[in-house]
Amino acid sequence: MKYETLLAKLKALSDPEAVAGMARFGINPEHTYGISIPNLENIAKAIGKDHLLAGQLWSSGIHEARILACMIDEPEKVTEEQAEQWVKDFDSWDVCDQCCNRLFDKTGFAWRKAEEWSNRKEEFVKRAGFVLMTQLAVHDKKAADERFEHFFPMIVRESADSRNFVKKAVNWALRQIGKRNRNLNRRAIETAREILQKDSKTARWIASDALKELTGEKVQIRLRTK
Repeated sequence: MKYETLLAKLKALSDPEAVAGMARFGINPEHTYGISIPNLENIAKAIGKDHLLAGQLWSSGIHEARILACMIDEPEKVTEEQAEQWVKDFDSWDVCDQCCNRLFDKTGFAWRKAEEWSNRKEEFVKRAGFVLMTQLAVHDKKAADERFEHFFPMIVRESADSRNFVKKAVNWALRQIGKRNRNLNRRAIETAREILQKDSKTARWIASDALKELTGEKVQIRLRTK
């Protein structure tokens, strides 16, 4: 599908009411059409993988076009330079999360970027670092526990960052790693208890929320029977 045709198709699917709803959930309404993820997934399926088209879609600056770009890009063709360019453009948590979940976590440099970006100052770049940690915990089935244990000091370090989209990602990373297996569950609980001692309302929220899930019956039963 040609770029111009695709943009016209996206615009035709625009829904102002959906945009207003998205804004209430903290999604930037600028250059946003309000197209649902299932609709974008159907379009992506029809297109297939296309690295060049993905780059064009991203350059459009349109919210849904950028999510679609993450869906159709080819991880093996994504360079670190491209990843750095795209991450600087993140202006909504959903674009950040979709890009990390569908594309960046499948690149050869995902582990390194998780660490690097977690130490950056920009809100959505820092979020991307921690979202990458969550996605690696879910998708990289063969990774050794030590690789995830390496992330715990970063989680502790950033646990006092009160920015909404950062603190939620830090919390998410801690919970997701802690649900991977019994050893990492124990280490994540220890990390959460360490964070709980910080003189920070944000840190205490991150820790208490994580502890509630990680020590909960549902998670513990699943880990015992895994």
